[in-house]
Amino acid sequence: MGGPLERDQVILIVTSLIIGTLARIITIKEDFRQYPSYPNGYLIHLVLGFVAAALGAVAIPALMTKNFIAVTFLTLAIQQFRDVRKSERDSLKDLENTEFAYRGDAYIDGISKTFESRNYFSLIVALGCAITIQLVDSKSSLINIISGAIVGFILIYILKRFSKGKTIGDISEVKEGKIEVKNHELFVDGIYVTNLLGTENASKLFQEEGRAVVIFPRQEHFRVTLENFGQRQAALFEATKTLGVKRYHFTRRDFNDGRVVIALVPIINDIDGLIEVVKKTPLLESSKKSPAVMKSNMVGRE
Repeated sequence: MGGPLERDQVILIVTSLIIGTLARIITIKEDFRQYPSYPNGYLIHLVLGFVAAALGAVAIPALMTKNFIAVTFLTLAIQQFRDVRKSERDSLKDLENTEFAYRGDAYIDGISKTFESRNYFSLIVALGCAITIQLVDSKSSLINIISGAIVGFILIYILKRFSKGKTIGDISEVKEGKIEVKNHELFVDGIYVTNLLGTENASKLFQEEGRAVVIFPRQEHFRVTLENFGQRQAALFEATKTLGVKRYHFTRRDFNDGRVVIALVPIINDIDGLIEVVKKTPLLESSKKSPAVMKSNMVGRE
C-alpha cells in the first residue's frame, strides 16, 4: 500500500508544509511576551508548528494513495496538542513564585489554550493548501503552488481575525492616577488602596517613585470583566513584568463606579509605558461573562 511519492505529491506536501509553518511563524510573534522562556520557548513552538503543518500536508496524499492508517495520526496529533496545553500550564505555574507578581490561574489557562490553538492554525492552513492544490490539479506546478499559497494566506488571515482577542484598552480608558499617602494609607485618585505603607520610608518611597494608573470602564457592563480578580491580576502581572518592581505592587477596585487601580514602585519609572502595557493586557476568556463584551466594536484594535 502506498509506494514512492510522485513529483506532484512532493510539490503538494512541500508547499503545504511551508505555508503551514509560516502560519505559526506569523502568529508566534503575537505570543512572544507570554512565553515562559526565550529563545527556547520560541524554538519549541516553531518545531511544534512545523509538525502540525506536516500532519496537515500529508493527510491528502495519504488519502489519495488509500493509506487510511496514516490519516489516523491526525487524532494522535490532536492529543499531542492537548498535551502542549498541559505542559505550558505546568511550566507557567512552576514559574509563578519567580515572578514579581503572580500571573494567576485564569491568565495561565488562557495562555496555554492559546498555544494549543496556534498549532491547529498550522494544521488547518496546511490542510487547506493541500486540498486546494489537489483540486486545481493543473499541469503547471507553478499554478498549483500559487493557488495553494493564496488559499493558505487567506486562511491565515481569517484564522487570525477569528482568534484575535480584545484587550483592556478596547473596553476602557487607562489614565495616570494621582498618588496620595495619608497616615501611611495609600490612595490613588481618591480610591483607597492599602494601609501596608507602615513606615516613613515606605510612604516616602511610594510618594517619590510610585506610579499608578486608573482603568475607567467605557460602559457599565464592562465592569463585569474589569473587576474580575483574574483580569486585574493579569494586568498587574503585565505591568510588573514590563517595568519591574522595586517594592510594593497593588491592584484595587472602586465598588461605586468600577474604576480599577494598578499601583507599584517600578524599577523602570515610565508612566507612558505603564499605561500602554495595561492597555494591551488581553481580556481573559474566563472573565467575559457579558455577551455585550464580545459584541463590542471599540476603536483601537489592530
